[in-house]
Amino acid sequence: MTKFVFVTGGVVSSIGKGIVAASLGRLLKSRDYSVSILKLDPYINVDPGTMSPFQHGEVFVTQDGAETDLDLGHYERFTDTSMSRLNSVTTGSIYQAVLNKERRGEYQGGTVQVIPHITTEIKERIHRVAKDTNPDVVITEIGGTVGDIESLPFLEAIRQFRKDVGRNNVLYMHVTLLPWIPAAGEMKTKPTQHSVKELRSIGIQPDILVCRCDRPLQQGMKDKLSEFCDVPVESVITAKDASSIYEVPLMLEREGLAQQVLDLFQLEQRQPNLSHWQSIVDRLYQGGQQIEIAIVGKYVRLTDAYLSVIEAVRHAAIAMGASLNVRWINSEDLETYGAESYLQDIDGILVPGGFGVRGVDGKIAAIEYARQHNIPFLGLCLGMQCSVIEWARHIATLADANSAEFDPDTRNPVINLLPEQQDVVDLGGTMRLGLYPCRLAPDTLAFSLYQDEVVYERHRHRYEFNNAYRNLFLESGFKISGTSPDGRLVEIIELPNHPFFIATQFHPEFQSRPNMPHPLFKGFIQAAIERLQPAVAPAVPVEVF
Repeated sequence: MTKFVFVTGGVVSSIGKGIVAASLGRLLKSRDYSVSILKLDPYINVDPGTMSPFQHGEVFVTQDGAETDLDLGHYERFTDTSMSRLNSVTTGSIYQAVLNKERRGEYQGGTVQVIPHITTEIKERIHRVAKDTNPDVVITEIGGTVGDIESLPFLEAIRQFRKDVGRNNVLYMHVTLLPWIPAAGEMKTKPTQHSVKELRSIGIQPDILVCRCDRPLQQGMKDKLSEFCDVPVESVITAKDASSIYEVPLMLEREGLAQQVLDLFQLEQRQPNLSHWQSIVDRLYQGGQQIEIAIVGKYVRLTDAYLSVIEAVRHAAIAMGASLNVRWINSEDLETYGAESYLQDIDGILVPGGFGVRGVDGKIAAIEYARQHNIPFLGLCLGMQCSVIEWARHIATLADANSAEFDPDTRNPVINLLPEQQDVVDLGGTMRLGLYPCRLAPDTLAFSLYQDEVVYERHRHRYEFNNAYRNLFLESGFKISGTSPDGRLVEIIELPNHPFFIATQFHPEFQSRPNMPHPLFKGFIQAAIERLQPAVAPAVPVEVF
């Protein structure tokens, strides 16, 4: 029977529940246990798709086209397992489902209440994940902090869950903060004590405490927490701040987290195989050729808006033996001060996705600078669309070229909605979301990187390359190296007479893994290294397995 781990958080938000859940998933998978991870988010939005990146960070897109919390990206990268829309649940989606059932008369005239109707719907979503993939363990992260009003239905649902499936099949893990108070010169357990008290007041006794702290947790402190929180001392786990999130699974393994989970579930204690993960962390800190990559975006005030992008760049740098330095550049600053003052000493330029006209001219300026100065360039989604606009304006002599998204009245909409999308008014109604095939043209940079004729990548965009301008672009030297299988939709463009200039309509960052970097990012980082070492043979990736 599937076992269930519920991960809650206390004291403060952003305490790292997602990394702890993902790390536990990695540790269990290293012991040949199958795992699925579920996120319960307490916000009332149906999904984060219409939320500002400044509010919520990155929107992570699953293969089946769900717009989800960025923690699902951590789950996929750490467990190397693709998630689906079943792995992301919000308060909004729960209430929407319950109200739809009420409208259809499924409650037979009964009064619809939080208990049992909302809590039952939550529990059904958890069971649905277990039935869908039949994993050995389902790890469920509850968003927010214990004590939040909006989290109460989720906490009540997981309290009931142990009674429903049996005590030996459910485990509660509480992630909490132990702050160091400089004036007192000591670490304080009181916030954790109060957090556990709050959790117990609603009927949940944690089985494991994961204690976030900035220094090692002494045995006396563990004994105190064990006594006051009624948790076995061996189940008080230190989660010390790490320089990289990829260290966390190894730290938690040394603390015995997976061993405690398996003991509590009475599952077989298998020998973990973490050698490949250890090699990733070792290579992360080995150093190598220093490269500086500029990420030119409009949401750089909150770098979590580009979380998968920066992780994909990091994966490639680890594989290529490079020491990575990222320079975050607000594209609006380039509009004010020009590209050269920000980009003249950069080894590679990456322009990620986004929506809306703000900062677009800065992105176009960065792309023009990369093209003119032969700087390795990678464009993603809006980055590709801006590349098309830049080429149209400066090479194809369409000075007023633009996207219909930014200027609906432009005379040359080189980026436009498809004809069948024109009359759709809902924001989500025109989006191309999820996994789609892309056919690669032979004798192109894209084909040399992928080494495959057809690849599958995840999309999240509304506007497309306007095929009315395709011949004009091709005649002016533009290369279309990837399209939909029917040739209708442009997926990848590149410039043949450039060291590395490639841009994609899709989001390759969503499929990059620490142990398996995405080929486009590997090629981009290799080109940045070769720019610094033009007389040296191309960098050879080192296998981490």
